[in-house]
Amino acid sequence: MDVNQEILRIFALQQSRAPDFRDNDLDRRRQRLIALRDAVIDQREQIVAAIQADFGKPEPETQLSEIMVVLSEIKHALKNLKRWTRPLRVRSSLAMFGTRAWVRQEPRGVCLIVAPWNYPFNLLMGPLVSAIAAGNTAMLKPSELTPNTSALMREMLHKLFPEDEVRVFEGETDVAQALLKLPFDHCFFTGSPAIGKLVMRAASEHLTSVTLELGGKSPVIVTPSADLDQVARSVAWGKFVNAGQSCTAPDYLFVHEDQQPALIEAFRKVVHERYGQTPQVQAANPDMARIVNERHHQRIAGLINEAVAKGARLEMGGPGNADTRHLPPTILTGIAADSQILDEEIFGPVLPVITYKDLDETVAWINARPKPLALYIYGKDRPQALRLLHRTSSGDAAINTCMVHFSHPNLPFGGVNNSGIGKGHGRWGFQAFSHERAVLSEHFSSS
Repeated sequence: MDVNQEILRIFALQQSRAPDFRDNDLDRRRQRLIALRDAVIDQREQIVAAIQADFGKPEPETQLSEIMVVLSEIKHALKNLKRWTRPLRVRSSLAMFGTRAWVRQEPRGVCLIVAPWNYPFNLLMGPLVSAIAAGNTAMLKPSELTPNTSALMREMLHKLFPEDEVRVFEGETDVAQALLKLPFDHCFFTGSPAIGKLVMRAASEHLTSVTLELGGKSPVIVTPSADLDQVARSVAWGKFVNAGQSCTAPDYLFVHEDQQPALIEAFRKVVHERYGQTPQVQAANPDMARIVNERHHQRIAGLINEAVAKGARLEMGGPGNADTRHLPPTILTGIAADSQILDEEIFGPVLPVITYKDLDETVAWINARPKPLALYIYGKDRPQALRLLHRTSSGDAAINTCMVHFSHPNLPFGGVNNSGIGKGHGRWGFQAFSHERAVLSEHFSSS
């Protein structure tokens, strides 16, 4: 059957099925979540192998950032589902005397989930957990850039769920476009701001609500009171895990001009300890993921080369090897203001370091650009860190750490404006896939 016809057929099936899910049958939702949890646990090795085949991601990274995150999301939903679905009683007012009012959490209906390639398992399954917890049916589009993982998820989910509840559609851009033409009740998209605009434009044709988890250039501000060794350990992990292919990865770093030499030396020490002291050792290190494909490798290498051509200093690393898609941990200093690497989201293991004389310079720089997905501040002066938070805007923020806020079960995750619309994870993911229905009941009216 033609894929477009199959998409229409499944959409019609799920539309007819969705009303059955409005009965708030929590046992049925729990059964689905438990089945998904058990399948993930049973197929851990296959998940690791698939992601390894797609872009060389080390097993510890896959276990931590793909599998454990999804299992934690399921566990959290199972624990809190009854509380999340409980009707919320609201206080009356004098004008509403004689009435009772409450808010019901109801499934939105048929939902579309479009996931990216950088965390192919986590970023498809995580939103699916929220969609199931909220009582929806779902049609899913994984990335074509990670075909092994996409095929594994398709097989897993098609075995677990009937087609009128959950279905996966693999394919290129034309499949995504066919899906986006349909009047879904909600669309959850994770990807770049540029594609997010196209998704939002398509959703507007049907007034479909959207959650957009996008990206942006997440800055790091190293204040003068920071412990530079701690900064190097933390930022190096956040920047180089998954070869920098993380939407929340630190994109560029500010440090006081007097502290830059010491910080660069601290970075060099951490990189040598974790990945090796020579390019040859680093290239053979299995703990460093590869860039997802040759096109992305060439793009990142081009950003490095252009910055160096304009006078940037290559403190460590370089363009790497296009044949193996390896890019070593790379740090640049002295970057010209008009370099593309300061405007384009890097999405690779390359960290531009920018010096400042006064922290006001960093605030002005950040506020002059689109709002980032995350902001990271390092320093022992807590009031100063809080002042920086108050003077800037970002989807989320962290102090003296980076990226781990994504995994906190009781925090919302998402961007603001250019870096995203809406929030996900935990209760916020449940709410994204739920409709808050207001109900007012009058007691004293005669029949």
